[in-house]
Amino acid sequence: MRSSASKDMSPLNDHHIGSYQKKVMFSTAAGFGLENMDIMFLSFTLSSIIATLGISSTAAGFISSITNLGMLIGGLFFGILADKYGRVRVFTYTIWIFAIATSLMFFAKNIYMIYALRFLAGIGAGGEYGSGMALIAESFPKRMVARISSISAVGGQVGAILAALLAAVILPHFSWHALYLFGLLPVILIFFIRRHLDESPEFKALQASPQQHVKSGSLKILFATPSQAWQTVALTIMVMVQIAGYFGLMNWLPSIMQNRLGLTTSSSSLWMIATIIGMSFGMMTFGTVMDRFGARRAFTIFLVAAAISVYVLTLATNKWELLGAQVLVGFFSNGMYGGYGAIFGFLYPTEVRATASNAIMNFGRAVGGFSSVLIGFLMDHYTLVIVMGFLSTAYMVSLIVMLSIPKLKTKKV
Repeated sequence: MRSSASKDMSPLNDHHIGSYQKKVMFSTAAGFGLENMDIMFLSFTLSSIIATLGISSTAAGFISSITNLGMLIGGLFFGILADKYGRVRVFTYTIWIFAIATSLMFFAKNIYMIYALRFLAGIGAGGEYGSGMALIAESFPKRMVARISSISAVGGQVGAILAALLAAVILPHFSWHALYLFGLLPVILIFFIRRHLDESPEFKALQASPQQHVKSGSLKILFATPSQAWQTVALTIMVMVQIAGYFGLMNWLPSIMQNRLGLTTSSSSLWMIATIIGMSFGMMTFGTVMDRFGARRAFTIFLVAAAISVYVLTLATNKWELLGAQVLVGFFSNGMYGGYGAIFGFLYPTEVRATASNAIMNFGRAVGGFSSVLIGFLMDHYTLVIVMGFLSTAYMVSLIVMLSIPKLKTKKV
């Protein structure tokens, strides 16, 4: 590492953030954004893939499931590697993997090749999260970690918008294969990271201690005591609810509201934009609230508000009320997402920080992702109020679980 960069890393205090910290913030936000862009390409090309390959909807549905499986496996594997060999190094490796796997979709000619490439992309995408969040936790003063984690989460939403814009430009003129060539964009970021980032002093100190370093990446530490085990289980439940709410709202509500209000497909695009805007503002607000008042108060406020706001959707009688309701729901229900990275960094020691982040987030994501199936079942058999009641109850369960985490009661987080 250059000496100038080392100097940049030294002022981890409450009064100054150096250029190194700014580079960490940019790199993680850009990394999560480009990862989400690559993953979101599937949403915009799925119908074209079904048409050109002549596959069934069931076979197409397995693409997302296989991607989620890859994310879970990649999260566990690369989380351990990041704790043993370095956050920056593993962060770049995971970007290489999902960038190359995504761009190779250009050559996909059958569903089996798509399965293999999306599984590989999932491995890279799942492995990136823990490295980036650990790097943030170790590069910023504690009072700012939630805000920086939230900025990185907003980067993911920017990636979704970028994917939508690229799809709008490319797909009308070229085959779906061409869109995936833009999956190589993250490679540019790798060269920036390799040139400007190095491991944190906290991680270097861990490597210098043989007794501590040998524990690095051990999944056993996540369940070392009954209190630690419950903390890990509780956080996983919270992530499941977070992801379930996200996929439930994003996948089904456009269809619900199109049927209820008679909105066109083009009008429903405003729904997505409104939701993303609400989510982004919510993430930034949540990070500020958490840094100032602590995790317990921040999650309590947002979980209660999320449980209430989902019912606002059932009161919408026209598209403008719907857009306003979606901003509100996006703000509270998904604004919490950026806070999880910060809370993982606070509650787990350096030697398992990336492992814990990846294991909890990706297991929660894998299970929570099935919420679309459950909500679809509820919609087939019950009213919209019952469906929203299910989501509301899930948020309240998450609140009860969060309040029971021992370290959040005794530790200022």
